[in-house]
Amino acid sequence: MRPLVRYVTNWVIPPLLLAFAVLTPLAWADPSPPEKPPGERVPALARTWPVGTRPAVLRGWEPPATVYAAGHRGVDLAAAPGTPVRAVAAGRVSYAGRVAGRGVVAVALAGTSLRTTYEPVRAEVTKGAEVGAGQAVGTVEGTGSHCPEACVHWGLLDGETYLNPLDLMPPWLLGHGPSRLLPVLGVPVPSG
Repeated sequence: MRPLVRYVTNWVIPPLLLAFAVLTPLAWADPSPPEKPPGERVPALARTWPVGTRPAVLRGWEPPATVYAAGHRGVDLAAAPGTPVRAVAAGRVSYAGRVAGRGVVAVALAGTSLRTTYEPVRAEVTKGAEVGAGQAVGTVEGTGSHCPEACVHWGLLDGETYLNPLDLMPPWLLGHGPSRLLPVLGVPVPSG
């Protein structure tokens, strides 16, 4: 009987313990993926600026330290009153109305959990309207801005979390310059 005990102790139990130790954490693992950091939550899906072709950013995004702390939950873009305000990407208008005396338009971006906000804006769309990238959603109002000069405040939210709306912009819209082709060394130049 001793050889059988020795066989089970040395050759059967250790592999079983190893399999249990390896597979148990997998069985108890949370199947949902971990939450992505803010910079990875925002796809660069914008196809246009909200105003103009390359507006001046008067004040950038300054994330608050806590939910209720001071900060700047968007970016302020220079824009004269009456300037058309466009949806940066396709989506559905989730709000068009007034908040604290300011005109606000919010667009839920198609295929994402993100929504953009624009203020102060005189809405030209209604809640539930489908909008395409570059479609006018309103015009900049002459009053109600928190900027020292005329501007539109552009915000981005994922649920209740504010994110930097400039993260929606692909590099070519941010003005990082055009792509340039470089020579390929060691390849002969075609004749003719």
